[in-house]
Amino acid sequence: MLSLPKKALLSLSVISLAMSASFAIAAEPVKSVAVTAIVEHPALDSARDGILHALNEAGFTEGKNLKWQYQSAQGNTATAAQIARKFIGDNPDVIVGIATPSAQALVAGSKSVPVVFTAVTDPVQAQLTPSWEASGTNVTGVSDILELEKQIELIKEIVPEVKNIGMVYNPGEANSVAVVEAFKELLPKYGLKLVEAAAPRTVDVSSAARSLVGKVDVIYTNTDNNVVSAYEALAKVGNDSKIPLIASDTDSVKRGAIAALGVNYRDLGEQTGRIVVRILNGEKPGDIQPQTSENLQLYVNVTAAEKQGVLLPLSLIERATEIIR
Repeated sequence: MLSLPKKALLSLSVISLAMSASFAIAAEPVKSVAVTAIVEHPALDSARDGILHALNEAGFTEGKNLKWQYQSAQGNTATAAQIARKFIGDNPDVIVGIATPSAQALVAGSKSVPVVFTAVTDPVQAQLTPSWEASGTNVTGVSDILELEKQIELIKEIVPEVKNIGMVYNPGEANSVAVVEAFKELLPKYGLKLVEAAAPRTVDVSSAARSLVGKVDVIYTNTDNNVVSAYEALAKVGNDSKIPLIASDTDSVKRGAIAALGVNYRDLGEQTGRIVVRILNGEKPGDIQPQTSENLQLYVNVTAAEKQGVLLPLSLIERATEIIR
């Protein structure tokens, strides 16, 4: 019988242990999360980053036990549908749709792959879920819906003499249409009128804003993705025409709006990520009730106010979460 030297036996033992450790690492289950956004802009990018952060916090790490995919549709709904088909075909553990068009494409494409929406204003209006209760389907998520009464109060605080409120929006985006319809119903109770300007494409935002000059006392913007993507163009119209811009997206304040009372999209993303973690750990999306964010923050931009001919009340500045100068 052939016997091996002790050193050879020791070497074989080390190799065996190393191989065992290697197999143990390889055997660790890898979860797959695919994320798609309708477009890239600061708010939606923050939501995406918040999702990944929440996954990391829960112990899911790329290259170890997490396969992470991300694609943007660059503002094109046809591309959003293509990405949805591709991701659904990959059959990941969870797909996240950031903003209404991307979420709609995912929900239309699958009734089985878990779908989590985020940065969607009204999931019921967008036909993502049948109600605000747990859906019993493959869909749940987090909405960025805001109380419009608080938005109107902010507008009146900044522009007390306001009568006509302009709104630039994409009539093809369900969340924007929902806000417009709600505004139409609500504003007359405050003695106010809504003046609409359609911007079906990002390149239409500037001309739509210019069409409001002389017709409105203030322009309000919701989280319409076309508008947010081209906010600098809107801000130029506001500055040139001395029309105050008030937003619901706090990131837009850094880009030229006077003020915004809105959700923190990084926090919204982290909240969404925690739902994804729950699904990765075995919960069914249909058992999880859609959520909203109650973490509203007030941002003000003193420089933008000066350019747009507005003197901000000291009380407003004092309670701001962040002041941009």
